[in-house]
Amino acid sequence: MEWYGVLSILLGAILFLMVVGVPVGVAFLAVNVVAAIHYFGGSAAFPGNMELGIATLAENAFGSMANFALVPIPMFLLMGELFFHTGLANRMFGAVEKLMGRVPARLSYVTVAGGTAFATLSGSSMGSTALLGTLMVPEMSKRGYKKSMSIGPILGTGGIAMLIPPSALAVLLGTLAELDIGALLIAGVVPGLILALMYVVLIYVRARIDPQAAPVYDVAYVPWRTRLVFLLRDILPMVSVVIGVIVLIMVGWATPSEAAAFGCLGVVVLALVFRCLTWSATWNALEGAARVTVMSLLIIFGSATFSKILAFSGGSVGLIDWATGFDVSPLVMLLAMFGILLILGMFMDQLSMMLLTVPIFFPLAETMGFDLIWFGVIILLAMEISFTTPPFGLLLFVMQGVAPPGTRFSEIVVAAVPFMACGMLLVALLIAFPEIALWLPSFAR
Repeated sequence: MEWYGVLSILLGAILFLMVVGVPVGVAFLAVNVVAAIHYFGGSAAFPGNMELGIATLAENAFGSMANFALVPIPMFLLMGELFFHTGLANRMFGAVEKLMGRVPARLSYVTVAGGTAFATLSGSSMGSTALLGTLMVPEMSKRGYKKSMSIGPILGTGGIAMLIPPSALAVLLGTLAELDIGALLIAGVVPGLILALMYVVLIYVRARIDPQAAPVYDVAYVPWRTRLVFLLRDILPMVSVVIGVIVLIMVGWATPSEAAAFGCLGVVVLALVFRCLTWSATWNALEGAARVTVMSLLIIFGSATFSKILAFSGGSVGLIDWATGFDVSPLVMLLAMFGILLILGMFMDQLSMMLLTVPIFFPLAETMGFDLIWFGVIILLAMEISFTTPPFGLLLFVMQGVAPPGTRFSEIVVAAVPFMACGMLLVALLIAFPEIALWLPSFAR
């Protein structure tokens, strides 16, 4: 069978199983097993010994899971879970709000500032969006904020979790694509901060054009000495954990796995200092981190097996030869891959997207001569934007679940569009100036 027939059958079977409600990891595993039986059953590489072929495939897949580079995933997830369940997140948000004082649209700025800090600590876009939606939207609605100024910033900052380390999804992407995980984590810092700055500028411009979008209201004056206490006590200790993780990786004092363990220990110490590390919070954090970690390992197992089957069947080689046979520039190919990710984001979550695209896109990007760390940042940004791609972007539904009663889905979509545009602008900047992503990792190489 030609390569395109093989690829169509494999991807079509996986998508069909996902559509009928089969979990992503199980769908990949089922298709991989059937494909392995088919190919290895009559393979010249394993004549008359189908069991040996399947065993070899499984051994390679388990080898991908037993990888020291995956240690940051549970550590980063545990950091975020502890940060949320111990109440440290609420302390930080309260302090940021008091520091803002009487600034117009201050709650929108608080959302961006606090959301960016929480995103870096949690590494979870859905967790960040759920927390911000629960904490901030009711208060902003009560103050008369329009949906574009209350829901929009939350949807935007929820996606920053994928860019600014510690990001569990960045670690997973780096593992699947066999990239330098430390370099990929550091490469997302500058683009993530630029994206947060774009959000701040967007809020400022909209508040100036339409003051009623974020009505000004009186707040109690907080003395500067008290603000300094809030900064030193409730904000800097949390942010210092993230800065410590990044610095340890940059200067080479620790691997990403060791830096992740340091970051997790830092959050535990802070929770002890603030006397909020309860047994209940610890259990809930461990349970949440374990659930997502197991799902991530299943994703890695499925992806490793799928990649091997694609290579063995000739599907990946045929696709690369076909794609590179077009007389188009690498930029056109990059935009095509970016568009595919945006479309996939309407129908599936980011882990599923990684499973489908990483075995295909990264070999193609390497053939095109792209810097794979830079390309990884582009992929993460595309997934961040696809989180809010209507009509089925995952964060749109998360926001609808935590938004005040009566909030229409169309209002959520409209609020997300300007922040999606900021992400698109950042993609254009990264294409025009790759150094935005590559400058900081250059100090760690």
